[in-house]
Amino acid sequence: MKKEVARFAITHTQFVDENGNMNEDFPQDVPSSDILTQWYKTMVLTRVFDGKAINLQRTGKMGTYASSEGQEAVGVGLASAMQEGDVLVPTYREHVAQMMRADSPESAMTKILLFWGGDERGNMREGIGKDDFPACVPIGTQTCHAVGVASAFKIRKEKRAVVCTVGDGGTSKGDFYESLNCAGAWQLPVVFVIVNNGFAISLSRDKQTNSLTLAQKGIAAGIHFCQQVDGNDVVAVYEAVRVALQRARAGQGPSVIEALTYRLSDHTTADDAKRYRSSEEVKVARKKDPLLRSRALLERLGHWDASLEEELQKQSHASVESAVKSYFDIIENHPQTASDMFVFLHEHIPESLVQQQGRALSEKKGGIGGH
Repeated sequence: MKKEVARFAITHTQFVDENGNMNEDFPQDVPSSDILTQWYKTMVLTRVFDGKAINLQRTGKMGTYASSEGQEAVGVGLASAMQEGDVLVPTYREHVAQMMRADSPESAMTKILLFWGGDERGNMREGIGKDDFPACVPIGTQTCHAVGVASAFKIRKEKRAVVCTVGDGGTSKGDFYESLNCAGAWQLPVVFVIVNNGFAISLSRDKQTNSLTLAQKGIAAGIHFCQQVDGNDVVAVYEAVRVALQRARAGQGPSVIEALTYRLSDHTTADDAKRYRSSEEVKVARKKDPLLRSRALLERLGHWDASLEEELQKQSHASVESAVKSYFDIIENHPQTASDMFVFLHEHIPESLVQQQGRALSEKKGGIGGH
């Protein structure tokens, strides 16, 4: 005898199409037009910052950089849904979310430049995101960290939640599956946001996994809130993460949200995406650019025009230049010393490292030489 014992489904949500049209399911309690406008401004600022950061790397003034061009709506949506007590555990491409959770966008941009310039102080958090984790470069390991933080929240009975971002490539790692399993078994207050931008470095999504969706990977772990959203629709991302965080804080367990977007840039400035994808594919993706979509929505609502766009571009470039100036000031006038490598490793430095730090401090040139 055979009988069906379980059945599952993954829904896909889109509220605003690529032309800026709202569908009939557009939420009634969506943020005000002022907030939608601010979201767009933040995305534009991030895009301008991206271009400047790439130029700095190309001219030898910064190290390798990972652009977020094309997936800005994901970061804006999830950061807007978070509260001050929540914790962001990000990958290395969540620049816009870090900007929104800092004391100011300029301060966050300076720190992002420091990080990619090899300065550990770039990972120091501030503002409502003071407890957020630093950017995680190893693929998938941040999901384990997120589970640890969420476990602490549950043990302490704190009504706080974790948002952990992971790329589509990261969902193929063992760390990801183990983290989902723990989150589901322990019913932890964590929201996994899969930023499905189409590529794990040079490997396309369809060559990574045969799963119809990435969101469905949470089902096997006993995670009951698994959804797919249009990641270029900032309203869809915001609404999904908002609901998931409400569930998490209310003790209703973890969620998995797959945000479909596209990496318009190279993987990093050390990559050449033309080797593994066609220019035609990128042209098609650019028509779905989240910035174009958000601007079209605002224009339809009567809250945006060409003059406002021109002013925004001027303001964005000025803000970025201010952050770059601060970056240069820090690295030129307040550089790190060799002893700084000990500062960020342990909360309480072991005695053996205290001795090494002392030797590093005694070096006139700040190096540890032959000690």
